[in-house]
Amino acid sequence: MRSKIIYCIAIFLGVSTFANGVFMIVAPESWYWVVPGVPDRGPFNQHFVRDIGINYALIGVSFICGAVYRKYRSLLWLFPTAWLAGHAVFHVWEVFVGICGPESLIEDFAGVTLPALLAMGIVYMSYRAEPGE
Repeated sequence: MRSKIIYCIAIFLGVSTFANGVFMIVAPESWYWVVPGVPDRGPFNQHFVRDIGINYALIGVSFICGAVYRKYRSLLWLFPTAWLAGHAVFHVWEVFVGICGPESLIEDFAGVTLPALLAMGIVYMSYRAEPGE
């Protein structure tokens, strides 16, 4: 059962982050205006949005590959999870130092904090999973 949960969460993270990354690469200005809170954090920068889009697309591929290739799961999920967690911590830091208001944490939750928590959860659960599971 645990393996199925890990697999489903990994596929969800993989598809959603990959789709977000492709959106950022293909239509950076549209992405900038559609995602709540993004315009509040600074002016549009096409290069920056596309750079981060590449990260998201690669993160998506890593989660999908980790779901498929269990043997390499730890390697495929560790650094994407670290990036997502670091990204979430950075958003908290922005509130802490006054760049954004506390409402930003709520606004960012689904797109920033939740993916990081889910990724950390499946990395932890995959380490705790039984070898035969």
